[in-house]
Amino acid sequence: MLYKNIEKGKFLSRPNRFIAHVEISGRDEVVHVKNTGRCRELLLPGSEVILSRSDNPLRKTAYDLVSVYKEGLGLVNIDSQAPNKVVSEWLDTEDFSAVKPEYVYGSSRIDFYMEKEKDRYLMEVKGCTLEIDGTGYFPDAPTDRGVKHLRELIKASAEGYRAYAAFVIQMEGITKVLPNISTHPEFGEALKEAVDCGVRVLYLPCKVEERGLFIDREKARKLNREMFD
Repeated sequence: MLYKNIEKGKFLSRPNRFIAHVEISGRDEVVHVKNTGRCRELLLPGSEVILSRSDNPLRKTAYDLVSVYKEGLGLVNIDSQAPNKVVSEWLDTEDFSAVKPEYVYGSSRIDFYMEKEKDRYLMEVKGCTLEIDGTGYFPDAPTDRGVKHLRELIKASAEGYRAYAAFVIQMEGITKVLPNISTHPEFGEALKEAVDCGVRVLYLPCKVEERGLFIDREKARKLNREMFD
């Protein structure tokens, strides 16, 4: 997944979830933040950020803030739309006979439905941008929607689907994601219940570049061998 018109800037402030002030070539520019999560440990004053400039002259903001450099870790992609895009690209390289995004199941839209021979799959994708002491954590803010999706996966597993909760790790050097129970205990409880009921957890490490984000397929295969049986 590639970005167009990449530029660098220095993060200044974030008045609300949707916009930030970034210094670009010496000027203060209001930019769109492609992540409504908190990102408090990432978006620190003075941090170097990566922006994608839009080709649309009618937009209120000319730039999207897509990545930020974190001291001691490196570049972290915070684009909340990126995980589904890179998973879609990745699934197209696997041997599924059908891949359908935004699949309606129960009262939810699950990110992906797949088929392979007689097996049916459902996969819900979550992007991980929070790192603490070398481990990834999700979520960085309470997510009732995430809990609801786990409940749907539990039902799907009971009905014979191969159900997956996939964590796209939007930073390098991290291979595992744990539930952030200090932020949202209910998500941790729902994830444990899901695993106990047969839902499988996938860890999808990424190659993170200023120009884009890509699932590291070799590492993903090693970490998730059961998916490819």
